[in-house]
Amino acid sequence: MAMSNGLRSCASKLMNSSKPILSNPASRKFHSSGMKMMGGHGHDEPFYLHAKHMYNLDRMKHQKVIMPLAVLCAFSIGVGVPIYAVVFQQKKTASG
Repeated sequence: MAMSNGLRSCASKLMNSSKPILSNPASRKFHSSGMKMMGGHGHDEPFYLHAKHMYNLDRMKHQKVIMPLAVLCAFSIGVGVPIYAVVFQQKKTASG
């Protein structure tokens, strides 16, 4: 009984308030972070962290050595981690 009376009084106070609950309704607009939020730096400046052609693989030095090593490392991680996980899990559950 007391709970329903409390809810009624709260609801009546909300309905009778002179100030609207949402004074600034949301506006639907497309927006993005502007120059002010980015610190005023454009992306084509010479001091930008990444160069325009940073990932140009054709110009990479020692490409014939680096690319096979990178592929081998990625493949060995992809194979080695699951094998290690299975061996670790089997050691953990082994009765001995």
